[in-house]
Amino acid sequence: MALLRRPLLLLLLIVTHQFLQFRIAFGSVNEEGQKQEEFYEELLLKPLPDRKLLTHFHFQSSTPPSTSNGRHHHLFPKAISQLVLKFQVKEMELSFTQGRWNYESWGGFDPIPSGNAKPPGVELWAVFDAPQHLIDALWKNLTHTLSGLFCASINFLESSTAYSAPEWSFPPASGKLRYGTLPREAVCTENLTPWLKLLPCRDKAGISMLLDRPSIYRGFYHSQRLHLTLTGSGSEGMDPGIILEQTLTVVLQPGSQRASLAYASEKHIQPSWSLSSIFGKQISGRCVLAETSNVYFLLDRGLVAELEHIHKENEKSEENVLISEKFWTNPSFELSAKPDRIFVEESSLLSKNASVLYKFEIEKYSESEPFDLGLFWKTPVVWLCQQAPLHASRFLMGSGNERGAIAISLKSTQSSEGFMGSNSNDERCELRVDVFQVVPWYVKVYFHSLQVFVDQQPKAVSDIIEKIHVSPSKDKVSPGVMELVLTLPCSVSSAVLTIEFDKGFLHIDEYPPDANQGFDIPSAIVSFPNFHARMVFLENDSLNKSPLLSKFQEKSPVMSYTEVLLVPLTTPDFSMPYNVITITCTVFALYFGSLLNALRRRVAEEERFLKDKAAKKMGRIPLLLSKLLAKLRGRHLEGPQAPPASSSFINSKSVLKVILIAGLAACWQYYFS
Repeated sequence: MALLRRPLLLLLLIVTHQFLQFRIAFGSVNEEGQKQEEFYEELLLKPLPDRKLLTHFHFQSSTPPSTSNGRHHHLFPKAISQLVLKFQVKEMELSFTQGRWNYESWGGFDPIPSGNAKPPGVELWAVFDAPQHLIDALWKNLTHTLSGLFCASINFLESSTAYSAPEWSFPPASGKLRYGTLPREAVCTENLTPWLKLLPCRDKAGISMLLDRPSIYRGFYHSQRLHLTLTGSGSEGMDPGIILEQTLTVVLQPGSQRASLAYASEKHIQPSWSLSSIFGKQISGRCVLAETSNVYFLLDRGLVAELEHIHKENEKSEENVLISEKFWTNPSFELSAKPDRIFVEESSLLSKNASVLYKFEIEKYSESEPFDLGLFWKTPVVWLCQQAPLHASRFLMGSGNERGAIAISLKSTQSSEGFMGSNSNDERCELRVDVFQVVPWYVKVYFHSLQVFVDQQPKAVSDIIEKIHVSPSKDKVSPGVMELVLTLPCSVSSAVLTIEFDKGFLHIDEYPPDANQGFDIPSAIVSFPNFHARMVFLENDSLNKSPLLSKFQEKSPVMSYTEVLLVPLTTPDFSMPYNVITITCTVFALYFGSLLNALRRRVAEEERFLKDKAAKKMGRIPLLLSKLLAKLRGRHLEGPQAPPASSSFINSKSVLKVILIAGLAACWQYYFS
C-alpha cells in the first residue's frame, strides 16, 4: 500500500503545482488587464433639420505600454496589436462609407462631420515609425493584412498608382504618411462583421445590440471608421500603448409614430421616433466589460435657439425650459426617459447659442427594464445646422474624350462674418483654406494652367495662393498630387479654382470590367486650419471618463470632402475580340463542312439510288407502258446500271475544291497569326 500511495501522492503534488501556476498566471493577467486595459461604449443621437436622425456609435479600447500585452490581452483585440507591432504603425485610420455627407443640411462645423464624415468607398491613411526606405514596403503589407482582416479590396492600394504621400495639407501630414482611397469599393455586412468582432461584447450585449444590419444599410449615409494611435513609444523590451477608436455614423429616416393633425404644415413637424422603431431593438443593459455605457441626446445650437424662441413667444418667459427639472414636459418636445445629467455648452465667440446635451446611463437598465429612448415633437420646428466658413464642391468642365478641366468651387455660407467677428470687414482679415487633391496618372493635369477666380473676377495666382506643392504624375507609376494654401479675404462670397487636363490612353488589360461607366477621381479635401470644430461642455469633472465628449473638446480643424468625379475615357471596342472569334469560327465551319462533304460524297451512287427510288414509285403499269414506247421507238429501256469502277475515287473537281479551301484557310491563319 505504501508503494501505491507514493505515486499517487507524487501525481497529486504535480497536478496541484500546475494548477497553482495556472491560477497565479491567470490571476495576474486578469488583474493587470482589468486595471490597465479599458473599454468604453457610447451612443449619440441628434435630430437633423431635414427630418432625419443622426446616430453616432463610439467605442474605445485602450491598452497601456507593457511587456506582456504583445502576446496576451484581456480586452484589447490581439489582431490590432500584432498589426501595429508588425508594420510599425504610429497612427492609422480606415473608413468604409456608403453615401455622401450632406454638408448643407447636416452641417459641417461640428466635431462629427469634421472627424467622421468620410468620402464614399474606402479611405486609408497611416503614419509609420520606420526608416523612409521601408515605408512603401510596410504600406503594401499593411494593405494586404487589412484586406484579409475586413474582407475588402484594400489590397488594391498596394500599387504605387493608388496611393500618395502628402507633405503638409493633410492634417496628420508628415514625411512618413501614406494616403489612399478606393471610391468605388462597395460596403456591405462582410465589412461590418469583422469590425464588430473587435469589440469585447461584439453585438451580443450593450449598446452594440442596436446594430441591426437592415436598419443600418437602408440609411441615407453610413460610415464605419477605425482609428488607432500609439500612446507611448515604449522603452526597450516594452510594447507601446494603443488607443483603438471605433465609430459608426448612420443617418436614418425615422417613421412617425403618431400623426399630428393639429398643424397643417406637416412638412415642418419632425417625425417622432424611438430606439425600438429605428433599430427594432432595445438596450437591455450595458456590456459587463465596459467601464462606462452612456447614451447622449444632443440638441445643436440652431435647434436650441429656435426652441427658446418658440417658448418665449408662447409662454412669455425667460426661463430656459431645456435645462429645467421638468424639461421632458416642455411645449416643444417630449422624451420618454428622464436623463441622469444635463450638460450645457460653454458660450464662445463663434456662436452666441449653446448646445444642450442629455446623458442617459445604461447601467441601471436590464433585460426586465430595457432602455428605449423615444422623442415626440409637439410643435413644428425649423432650424439650420452650423456650416463651415465655405461650402466646397467640385465639378468637371469641357466635353469630349480628349481633354477637360477640373473646377473646385468655394461658396460662402454667410457665416464667415460671424466667425471672424468685427474684423471681418477689415482689409487685413484673411481666410486660410488648404486644398489637397489627388488625380490618377491617366488624367494628365497641366499644373501651369491653374486659374483663380474670386467673386467671379480673375486674380493672379501669386496673390491668392500662398503656398503650393505639386507632384506630377508618372505614367503607370504614381498619381498626381496638388497641395494648395489659399489666402482669401474674409468678405469673399465665392472662389473658383480651375485646372486643365488631358485624358490618357490605357492598355486593354488595364481597363476595369465596367470601363464604359467612367473612371473615378478621388474626393478633394478642403480644410480650414484657423477654425476648430470643438464643443466644450460645463462640469468637466464628470466628462473625464467619456471618450466621446473628450473627443468633442479636442481642437480639430474643420474639414470637408468634395464629390467624387466620374471621368469618361476613350475605351476600345471590347466586342472586337468576340467578332474576330465569331468570324474565325464561321470560316473554319465552312472549311471543314465543305471538306467533309467532298471527301464523303459519291456522285454515281447517289444517281443510282435516285433512279432506283424513281423506278419503285412508277409501279407495273407505267413500267409496261414505258417498255412499249421504247420498242415502238426502236430503243431499249435502260435498267439500273452498276456503278463504275472509278466512282469510289474522288473526281478532279472535288480535289480542286479541297485544295482551294485548304489554301484559303492557310492564308487566313497566316494573316491573323
